[in-house]
Amino acid sequence: MARPTREEIAAIHDQPFMDLVFEAATVHRANHDPNQVQWSTLLSIKTGACPEDCTYCSQSARWNTGLEVEQLLNVDAVIASAEAAREGGSTRFCMGAAWRRVPNKAMPQLKRMIHEVRAMGMETCMTLGTVDPAQARELADAGLDYYNHNLDTSEEHYGNVITTRSYQERLDTLQSVRSAGINVCSGGILGLGEESSDRIGLLWQLMNLEQPPESIPVNSLVAIEGTPLADKGVEPVDGLDMVRFIATARILMPGSYIRLSAGREEMTDELQALCLMAGANSMFTGEQLLTTKNPAFERDKALLKRLGMHIEKVAPGPVSCGVPAESRPSAK
Repeated sequence: MARPTREEIAAIHDQPFMDLVFEAATVHRANHDPNQVQWSTLLSIKTGACPEDCTYCSQSARWNTGLEVEQLLNVDAVIASAEAAREGGSTRFCMGAAWRRVPNKAMPQLKRMIHEVRAMGMETCMTLGTVDPAQARELADAGLDYYNHNLDTSEEHYGNVITTRSYQERLDTLQSVRSAGINVCSGGILGLGEESSDRIGLLWQLMNLEQPPESIPVNSLVAIEGTPLADKGVEPVDGLDMVRFIATARILMPGSYIRLSAGREEMTDELQALCLMAGANSMFTGEQLLTTKNPAFERDKALLKRLGMHIEKVAPGPVSCGVPAESRPSAK
Protein backbone atom coordinates (compact mmCIF):
# COMPACT_ATOMS: atom_id res chain seq x y z
CA MET A 1 0.00 0.00 0.00
CA ALA A 2 1.42 3.38 -1.03
CA ARG A 3 1.81 5.82 1.83
CA PRO A 4 0.78 9.43 1.13
CA THR A 5 3.50 11.99 0.58
CA ARG A 6 3.68 15.20 2.57
CA GLU A 7 2.40 17.01 -0.50
CA GLU A 8 -0.63 14.72 -0.70
CA ILE A 9 -1.36 15.20 3.01
CA ALA A 10 -1.01 18.95 2.60
CA ALA A 11 -3.52 18.86 -0.27
CA ILE A 12 -6.06 17.20 2.04
CA HIS A 13 -5.26 19.46 5.00
CA ASP A 14 -5.31 22.73 3.06
CA GLN A 15 -8.49 22.22 1.03
CA PRO A 16 -11.44 24.55 1.75
CA PHE A 17 -12.60 24.01 5.31
CA MET A 18 -16.16 22.97 4.48
CA ASP A 19 -14.99 20.45 1.89
CA LEU A 20 -12.46 19.03 4.34
CA VAL A 21 -14.97 18.60 7.18
CA PHE A 22 -17.54 17.07 4.81
CA GLU A 23 -15.02 14.53 3.53
CA ALA A 24 -13.86 13.70 7.06
CA ALA A 25 -17.43 13.29 8.31
CA THR A 26 -18.17 10.99 5.36
CA VAL A 27 -15.13 8.83 6.15
CA HIS A 28 -16.04 8.84 9.83
CA ARG A 29 -19.60 7.64 9.16
CA ALA A 30 -18.28 4.85 6.94
CA ASN A 31 -16.09 3.49 9.74
CA HIS A 32 -17.71 4.43 13.07
CA ASP A 33 -21.03 5.20 14.70
CA PRO A 34 -21.10 9.00 14.23
CA ASN A 35 -23.23 9.48 17.35
CA GLN A 36 -21.06 7.43 19.70
CA VAL A 37 -18.08 8.62 21.74
CA GLN A 38 -15.73 6.59 23.88
CA TRP A 39 -14.96 8.11 27.23
CA SER A 40 -11.42 7.73 28.54
CA THR A 41 -9.93 8.61 31.90
CA LEU A 42 -6.25 9.33 32.52
CA LEU A 43 -4.67 8.93 35.96
CA SER A 44 -1.19 10.11 36.92
CA ILE A 45 0.24 7.10 38.76
CA LYS A 46 3.62 8.76 39.37
CA THR A 47 3.78 12.55 39.30
CA GLY A 48 6.66 14.97 38.78
CA ALA A 49 10.48 14.86 39.04
CA CYS A 50 10.88 13.84 35.40
CA PRO A 51 14.44 14.50 34.11
CA GLU A 52 13.24 15.44 30.61
CA ASP A 53 13.19 19.05 29.38
CA CYS A 54 9.87 19.02 27.49
CA THR A 55 9.15 22.75 27.33
CA TYR A 56 5.39 22.29 27.73
CA CYS A 57 5.36 19.93 30.70
CA SER A 58 4.80 20.83 34.34
CA GLN A 59 6.21 17.47 35.41
CA SER A 60 9.77 18.27 34.39
CA ALA A 61 12.13 18.66 37.35
CA ARG A 62 13.78 21.51 35.42
CA TRP A 63 10.83 23.91 35.66
CA ASN A 64 9.41 25.65 38.71
CA THR A 65 5.68 25.06 38.33
CA GLY A 66 4.77 24.38 41.97
CA LEU A 67 3.84 20.79 41.17
CA GLU A 68 3.91 18.43 44.14
CA VAL A 69 6.02 15.35 43.43
CA GLU A 70 4.36 12.00 44.18
CA GLN A 71 5.78 8.50 44.12
CA LEU A 72 4.24 5.56 42.25
CA LEU A 73 0.71 4.95 43.51
CA ASN A 74 -0.15 1.67 45.14
CA VAL A 75 -2.37 -0.73 43.25
CA ASP A 76 -5.38 -0.21 45.54
CA ALA A 77 -5.39 3.55 44.82
CA VAL A 78 -5.29 2.88 41.09
CA ILE A 79 -8.13 0.37 41.33
CA ALA A 80 -10.25 2.90 43.26
CA SER A 81 -9.68 5.54 40.57
CA ALA A 82 -10.48 3.06 37.81
CA GLU A 83 -13.73 2.07 39.54
CA ALA A 84 -14.76 5.73 39.83
CA ALA A 85 -13.95 6.26 36.14
CA ARG A 86 -16.02 3.24 35.15
CA GLU A 87 -18.95 4.43 37.24
CA GLY A 88 -18.68 7.79 35.50
CA GLY A 89 -18.97 6.12 32.10
CA SER A 90 -15.39 5.56 30.97
CA THR A 91 -14.54 2.30 29.22
CA ARG A 92 -10.86 3.15 28.81
CA PHE A 93 -8.39 3.80 31.62
CA CYS A 94 -4.96 5.22 30.95
CA MET A 95 -2.18 5.30 33.54
CA GLY A 96 0.68 7.79 33.16
CA ALA A 97 4.01 7.98 34.98
CA ALA A 98 6.56 10.81 34.76
CA TRP A 99 9.62 8.74 33.94
CA ARG A 100 12.20 9.06 31.19
CA ARG A 101 12.29 5.30 30.98
CA VAL A 102 10.48 2.57 32.88
CA PRO A 103 12.47 1.31 35.92
CA ASN A 104 12.51 -2.48 35.95
CA LYS A 105 11.78 -2.54 39.69
CA ALA A 106 8.36 -1.00 38.97
CA MET A 107 7.31 -3.66 36.47
CA PRO A 108 5.62 -6.06 38.95
CA GLN A 109 3.44 -3.23 40.31
CA LEU A 110 2.59 -1.98 36.82
CA LYS A 111 1.59 -5.46 35.69
CA ARG A 112 -0.73 -5.82 38.68
CA MET A 113 -2.38 -2.52 37.76
CA ILE A 114 -2.97 -3.75 34.21
CA HIS A 115 -4.39 -7.05 35.40
CA GLU A 116 -6.77 -5.47 37.94
CA VAL A 117 -8.09 -2.75 35.61
CA ARG A 118 -8.60 -5.24 32.79
CA ALA A 119 -10.52 -7.47 35.18
CA MET A 120 -13.08 -4.65 35.47
CA GLY A 121 -13.79 -4.94 31.76
CA MET A 122 -11.96 -1.71 30.93
CA GLU A 123 -9.53 -1.09 28.11
CA THR A 124 -6.05 -0.39 29.50
CA CYS A 125 -3.43 2.08 28.35
CA MET A 126 -0.13 3.16 29.87
CA THR A 127 2.28 6.00 29.17
CA LEU A 128 5.51 5.49 31.05
CA GLY A 129 8.30 6.92 28.90
CA THR A 130 10.78 4.81 26.97
CA VAL A 131 10.30 1.05 27.01
CA ASP A 132 12.73 -1.46 25.56
CA PRO A 133 11.61 -4.59 23.67
CA ALA A 134 11.81 -6.82 26.76
CA GLN A 135 9.71 -4.45 28.86
CA ALA A 136 7.18 -4.13 26.06
CA ARG A 137 6.81 -7.91 25.96
CA GLU A 138 6.26 -7.97 29.72
CA LEU A 139 3.53 -5.36 29.45
CA ALA A 140 1.96 -7.29 26.58
CA ASP A 141 2.03 -10.51 28.59
CA ALA A 142 0.27 -8.68 31.44
CA GLY A 143 -2.54 -7.83 29.01
CA LEU A 144 -1.88 -4.15 28.23
CA ASP A 145 -4.15 -3.05 25.38
CA TYR A 146 -2.47 0.22 24.37
CA TYR A 147 0.83 1.99 24.98
CA ASN A 148 0.85 5.78 24.60
CA HIS A 149 4.00 7.54 23.43
CA ASN A 150 3.29 10.77 21.58
CA LEU A 151 5.56 12.06 18.84
CA ASP A 152 4.35 15.56 19.83
CA THR A 153 5.25 17.35 16.58
CA SER A 154 7.22 16.96 13.37
CA GLU A 155 10.80 15.74 13.44
CA GLU A 156 11.92 19.13 12.08
CA HIS A 157 10.33 21.10 14.94
CA TYR A 158 10.96 18.53 17.66
CA GLY A 159 14.36 19.89 18.71
CA ASN A 160 12.76 23.24 19.52
CA VAL A 161 10.52 21.54 22.06
CA ILE A 162 12.60 18.72 23.60
CA THR A 163 16.35 18.06 23.66
CA THR A 164 16.75 15.25 26.21
CA ARG A 165 15.10 12.53 24.10
CA SER A 166 15.62 12.17 20.37
CA TYR A 167 12.84 11.72 17.85
CA GLN A 168 14.37 8.38 16.90
CA GLU A 169 14.13 7.22 20.51
CA ARG A 170 10.41 7.89 20.38
CA LEU A 171 10.10 5.95 17.14
CA ASP A 172 12.11 3.08 18.67
CA THR A 173 9.71 2.87 21.63
CA LEU A 174 6.72 2.76 19.27
CA GLN A 175 8.41 -0.04 17.33
CA SER A 176 9.08 -2.00 20.55
CA VAL A 177 5.42 -1.67 21.50
CA ARG A 178 4.20 -2.67 18.04
CA SER A 179 6.54 -5.67 17.88
CA ALA A 180 5.26 -6.87 21.27
CA GLY A 181 1.69 -6.90 19.93
CA ILE A 182 0.42 -3.90 21.91
CA ASN A 183 -1.78 -1.36 20.15
CA VAL A 184 -0.03 1.95 19.51
CA CYS A 185 -1.41 5.20 20.92
CA SER A 186 0.49 8.16 19.52
CA GLY A 187 -0.42 11.68 18.52
CA GLY A 188 0.71 15.20 19.21
CA ILE A 189 0.25 18.62 20.71
CA LEU A 190 -0.89 21.63 18.74
CA GLY A 191 0.33 25.03 19.88
CA LEU A 192 4.04 24.31 20.40
CA GLY A 193 5.05 27.19 18.16
CA GLU A 194 4.91 24.95 15.11
CA GLU A 195 4.00 25.84 11.55
CA SER A 196 1.22 24.24 9.53
CA SER A 197 3.93 22.24 7.74
CA ASP A 198 4.93 20.70 11.09
CA ARG A 199 1.37 19.47 11.68
CA ILE A 200 1.43 17.91 8.22
CA GLY A 201 4.85 16.43 9.06
CA LEU A 202 3.45 14.86 12.23
CA LEU A 203 0.59 13.27 10.30
CA TRP A 204 3.04 12.04 7.68
CA GLN A 205 5.20 10.44 10.36
CA LEU A 206 2.22 8.70 11.98
CA MET A 207 1.24 7.36 8.55
CA ASN A 208 4.79 6.09 8.00
CA LEU A 209 5.04 3.97 11.11
CA GLU A 210 4.91 0.21 10.52
CA GLN A 211 1.16 0.75 10.57
CA PRO A 212 -0.83 3.82 11.65
CA PRO A 213 -1.66 4.11 15.35
CA GLU A 214 -4.92 2.59 16.50
CA SER A 215 -5.25 5.56 18.86
CA ILE A 216 -4.38 9.20 18.14
CA PRO A 217 -4.56 11.72 21.01
CA VAL A 218 -4.88 15.32 19.80
CA ASN A 219 -3.85 17.84 22.43
CA SER A 220 -4.04 21.62 22.48
CA LEU A 221 -1.24 23.17 24.50
CA VAL A 222 -2.18 24.10 28.04
CA ALA A 223 0.40 26.78 28.82
CA ILE A 224 1.32 26.05 32.44
CA GLU A 225 2.98 28.88 34.34
CA GLY A 226 6.65 28.15 34.89
CA THR A 227 7.16 26.12 31.73
CA PRO A 228 9.26 27.68 28.94
CA LEU A 229 6.45 27.69 26.41
CA ALA A 230 4.18 29.53 28.82
CA ASP A 231 6.93 32.03 29.57
CA LYS A 232 7.35 32.64 25.83
CA GLY A 233 3.67 33.51 25.57
CA VAL A 234 2.93 31.23 22.62
CA GLU A 235 -0.32 31.91 20.81
CA PRO A 236 -3.25 29.59 21.63
CA VAL A 237 -4.25 27.18 18.89
CA ASP A 238 -6.91 28.50 16.56
CA GLY A 239 -10.01 26.35 16.98
CA LEU A 240 -10.53 25.85 13.26
CA ASP A 241 -6.91 24.71 12.93
CA MET A 242 -7.65 22.06 15.56
CA VAL A 243 -10.68 20.89 13.55
CA ARG A 244 -8.60 20.90 10.36
CA PHE A 245 -5.97 18.66 11.96
CA ILE A 246 -8.57 16.21 13.31
CA ALA A 247 -10.37 16.06 9.98
CA THR A 248 -7.15 15.32 8.11
CA ALA A 249 -6.22 12.62 10.62
CA ARG A 250 -9.66 11.04 10.22
CA ILE A 251 -9.36 10.92 6.41
CA LEU A 252 -5.85 9.45 6.57
CA MET A 253 -6.52 6.96 9.38
CA PRO A 254 -10.21 6.03 9.17
CA GLY A 255 -10.14 3.11 11.61
CA SER A 256 -8.32 4.88 14.43
CA TYR A 257 -9.77 6.34 17.60
CA ILE A 258 -9.06 10.07 17.52
CA ARG A 259 -9.07 11.36 21.07
CA LEU A 260 -9.81 14.91 22.22
CA SER A 261 -7.27 15.24 25.01
CA ALA A 262 -5.57 18.14 26.82
CA GLY A 263 -6.97 21.59 26.20
CA ARG A 264 -10.68 20.75 26.27
CA GLU A 265 -11.15 22.96 29.32
CA GLU A 266 -10.63 25.99 27.05
CA MET A 267 -12.83 24.70 24.20
CA THR A 268 -16.38 25.92 23.73
CA ASP A 269 -19.12 23.35 23.34
CA GLU A 270 -19.50 24.47 19.72
CA LEU A 271 -15.82 23.82 18.98
CA GLN A 272 -16.00 20.39 20.58
CA ALA A 273 -19.06 19.60 18.47
CA LEU A 274 -17.13 20.55 15.32
CA CYS A 275 -14.25 18.29 16.37
CA LEU A 276 -16.67 15.39 16.86
CA MET A 277 -18.27 16.03 13.48
CA ALA A 278 -14.82 16.09 11.85
CA GLY A 279 -13.96 12.64 13.19
CA ALA A 280 -12.98 12.72 16.86
CA ASN A 281 -14.65 9.79 18.60
CA SER A 282 -13.08 9.70 22.05
CA MET A 283 -12.87 12.23 24.86
CA PHE A 284 -10.74 12.27 27.97
CA THR A 285 -13.14 13.14 30.72
CA GLY A 286 -13.06 13.58 34.48
CA GLU A 287 -11.71 16.30 36.76
CA GLN A 288 -8.02 15.99 35.91
CA LEU A 289 -5.84 15.09 32.91
CA LEU A 290 -2.45 14.30 34.47
CA THR A 291 -1.74 17.77 35.95
CA THR A 292 -4.19 19.97 34.04
CA LYS A 293 -7.89 20.61 34.53
CA ASN A 294 -10.32 18.68 32.35
CA PRO A 295 -14.09 18.94 31.89
CA ALA A 296 -15.91 16.80 34.44
CA PHE A 297 -18.31 13.95 33.66
CA GLU A 298 -21.50 15.94 34.20
CA ARG A 299 -20.53 18.74 31.84
CA ASP A 300 -19.62 16.20 29.18
CA LYS A 301 -22.87 14.31 29.67
CA ALA A 302 -24.81 17.54 29.21
CA LEU A 303 -22.93 18.29 25.98
CA LEU A 304 -23.54 14.85 24.52
CA LYS A 305 -27.22 15.06 25.45
CA ARG A 306 -27.53 18.36 23.59
CA LEU A 307 -25.86 16.78 20.56
CA GLY A 308 -28.02 13.64 20.68
CA MET A 309 -24.92 11.51 21.15
CA HIS A 310 -24.16 8.64 23.52
CA ILE A 311 -21.11 7.15 25.18
CA GLU A 312 -19.73 3.77 24.28
CA LYS A 313 -20.87 1.27 26.90
CA VAL A 314 -18.40 -1.56 26.33
CA ALA A 315 -14.65 -1.42 25.77
CA PRO A 316 -14.08 -2.00 22.04
CA GLY A 317 -12.19 -4.81 20.37
CA PRO A 318 -9.23 -4.30 18.01
CA VAL A 319 -9.55 -1.69 15.28
CA SER A 320 -8.02 -1.63 11.82
CA CYS A 321 -6.43 1.52 10.45
CA GLY A 322 -5.07 3.10 7.35
CA VAL A 323 -7.03 2.43 4.18
CA PRO A 324 -5.48 3.57 0.89
CA ALA A 325 -6.20 7.15 -0.19
CA GLU A 326 -8.02 5.91 -3.28
CA SER A 327 -10.57 4.21 -1.00
CA ARG A 328 -11.65 7.49 0.59
CA PRO A 329 -15.17 8.63 -0.21
CA SER A 330 -15.09 11.79 -2.28
CA ALA A 331 -16.23 15.03 -0.71
CA LYS A 332 -17.01 16.44 -4.11
